[in-house]
Amino acid sequence: MRGALSRGLRALLLSLPMLLPAVMPAAAQAEALCPPQAEPAPSQAQWLDAMPGPTDRGLLWRVEKDEHVSWLYATVHVGRRDWIVPGATVLSALASADRVAFELDLLDPGVLQRLQRAARVPPGQPPLPPDLAARLDQALSEACVGRGLDGLRPELQVITLVSLSLRRDGLDPVWGIDGWLARLAHARRQTVVSLETPEQQIALLTGRRPQDGVEAVRRGLAEIGDPASRRVALRLAELWAGSDAAALEDFAQWCDCLGSEAEREAHRVGVEARNPAMAERIATLHQRGSRVFAAVGALHMVGPQGLPALLARRGFRVERVLPAEVPVPARQ
Repeated sequence: MRGALSRGLRALLLSLPMLLPAVMPAAAQAEALCPPQAEPAPSQAQWLDAMPGPTDRGLLWRVEKDEHVSWLYATVHVGRRDWIVPGATVLSALASADRVAFELDLLDPGVLQRLQRAARVPPGQPPLPPDLAARLDQALSEACVGRGLDGLRPELQVITLVSLSLRRDGLDPVWGIDGWLARLAHARRQTVVSLETPEQQIALLTGRRPQDGVEAVRRGLAEIGDPASRRVALRLAELWAGSDAAALEDFAQWCDCLGSEAEREAHRVGVEARNPAMAERIATLHQRGSRVFAAVGALHMVGPQGLPALLARRGFRVERVLPAEVPVPARQ
């Protein structure tokens, strides 16, 4: 099914935290069974004063062509509060750019409006079967989101719930790295651009037929309670935080989530198939003279179809900066 990603990937790669209500209802927060809410965000002044942070996290590449330099930075879309302050290496790379690129710039009001419009239930779409609608309502109640997701396509409600299910493990879409880097770029009055469109991302998450949406909801509800899926998401986030490039490159070997043809196809559609267009957009911006800092989900950066490899094939000189590549000793 076109809109269903393999287990453990939705929570980090294609979560939609922008669709969450800005403030959870106070009554919901008080319920004993509710997941823990995110800590209050620091004020912008407090956050900016904390920079640079003591630790660089994630993966960073320097890409050079036509005598100027751009950057690729791997992110995660859910995180921990102490991850949102970039370290000195990442901060320096970001500051050197005159274009900062994300999958979507959700601080652009026009982009956000288009995303929210595309996420609404389309006219004439049949409702979920009653038993499945009841299960979704129960999951929404247990997540304590109130009525904040009303009106959204059921597939997107479930994907948001999958993202929120990691709050019990200390990960929250509120602390997604892309969003905080976008805040920083806008605060510095850098030019921020989107590599994709809202309509493209919504199309990835939803099926062409009503039955596709029904199946996506069934799978998503099963994923919320799947310990294996949660372990994959947690490990992927911690590997990102530890800048463990080798383990991230080996994702397909340890995730136990690409075993079936359906899972491999979903990964291809949801991750790999998006990379050529993003690489083209980054290359075009760079070749027009921009110094680009492109921040994209970590799994878009790894393997032979990852953005560093695709740009290398376009003639860019690509060097991993974080973690630093270990030079291979010359043979005697």
